[in-house]
Amino acid sequence: MKCPSCGYQESKVLDSRPADEGLCIRRRRECLHCQKRFTTYERLEVLPLMVIKKDGSRQAFDRAKLLNGIMRACEKRPVPFDRMEAMVTEIETELSSAMENEVSTDRIGQMVMDRLKSVDEVAYVRFASVYRRFKDINTFMDELELLLKEQRKKEGK
Repeated sequence: MKCPSCGYQESKVLDSRPADEGLCIRRRRECLHCQKRFTTYERLEVLPLMVIKKDGSRQAFDRAKLLNGIMRACEKRPVPFDRMEAMVTEIETELSSAMENEVSTDRIGQMVMDRLKSVDEVAYVRFASVYRRFKDINTFMDELELLLKEQRKKEGK
C-alpha cells in the first residue's frame, strides 16, 4: 500500500477491524519509511450482473424489478411479503454464486417459476402466462394440465 505522505510502497498493518456492518475491513497502517499512520478500507469487488433480454439487449440486474414481477403474480394471494422477498434473495444469491457476469431472462424466469410453483400454484400460473406469453386458451390449459399431473403424482406417493 502506497503511503499518502511520502509515496513509499511498504507499510505495516497495525490494526484490522470490520467496518460498514461487515461489508469492508478498516486497516490502520504505518509507513515503514516516514512512520506516518493512515487508514485504508478493503472492500469486496462486486461485478455488476447483466441480464440478457429476449431481444438481445442487456441491462443491469434489478432486484426491485424482479420483486415487482413476483408481487404482481402473488397479488390477492395468501403469500406473505417476506416469502416474496426471500424468493428474490434466493435467486439473487444463486445468480451471484454462479460467478457469471451475464444471465438470460429465460433463466431468471425459470427460477421464479420453480419457486412460485411450490409456494402458490395460482401465482405460478399467473407468472407463467406472462413469462411464457400464452397465446391462447389452449396454451393456458396445457400448463394447467401439467400442473395437475404433477399434483396427482405428489398425492399418489
